[in-house]
Amino acid sequence: MTSLLLEYEQQYSVITAEITSNIGRLGAVSIDDRRNLIVEINRGIDEAQELLEQIGLEINQNVDSTQRASQQTRLKSYHAELKRLEEDYNKAKIKPNPLLVDDSSSIDDFDIGISEDQKRRLLDNSERLERTGNQLQEGYRIAIETEEIGTQVLQNLHNQRETIQRSRNRLRETNADLGRSSRLMNMMIMRGLRDKFALYIIAVVFVIAITLTIYFSIK
Repeated sequence: MTSLLLEYEQQYSVITAEITSNIGRLGAVSIDDRRNLIVEINRGIDEAQELLEQIGLEINQNVDSTQRASQQTRLKSYHAELKRLEEDYNKAKIKPNPLLVDDSSSIDDFDIGISEDQKRRLLDNSERLERTGNQLQEGYRIAIETEEIGTQVLQNLHNQRETIQRSRNRLRETNADLGRSSRLMNMMIMRGLRDKFALYIIAVVFVIAITLTIYFSIK
C-alpha cells in the first residue's frame, strides 16, 4: 500500500466520521442549524466520493498487482459504507419537526439523536482512523529506514568511486612510468647498435690496414 493511498483512506475515515456525526445531530438541532448541517453533510458526501475516485485511481496506477484485488475489495466496502450513509442521511432529512436545542441540553439529549447503528459506525470509523494512523506511522518508519539505507548505499558508492579514481590515477602513473622506461630502453638499444656499428667499422678498417701492411711488406 502506498503512502498516498494511506493518506486518502485516513481522509476518508475522517470525513465519514464527520458525516455520521452530523447525520445523528439532524434530529437534535434547531431549524437554522439543521440547514447548516445539511450543507456540511452534502459537502462531506461530495468530498468522500472524490476521495473514493482518487483511491480507485491510485489502486489502478500505483498498487502492485498482487495487492490490487484486496485493495479493490476494500474500495467496494468504502462505496457500500458511503451508500449506507447516504441512505441514513435521506431518512434523517425527512423527519418532521426537528427538536429545538437550548443551552440546558445535556450530552444525553444529543445521544438520543444518534442511533445505535450510527454509534457503531462512529466507533468503526475511529478504529479505522487509528489503524490508518498506525499504518502511516509504520510507512513513515519504513521510509526513514529506506532513506538511511539509500544514504548508506550512496556513501558506499561514493567511497568506491574514490577508490576507483585513485586506482585509475595510479594506473595512469604506472603507464607513464612504463612509457618512460620504454623510451629509455629504446635509447639504450639504439646506443648499443651505434656502438656495435662503430666497432664493426673499426674492425674493418683494422683488417684493411693489416692487409695493406702485409701486402706492402711482401712487395
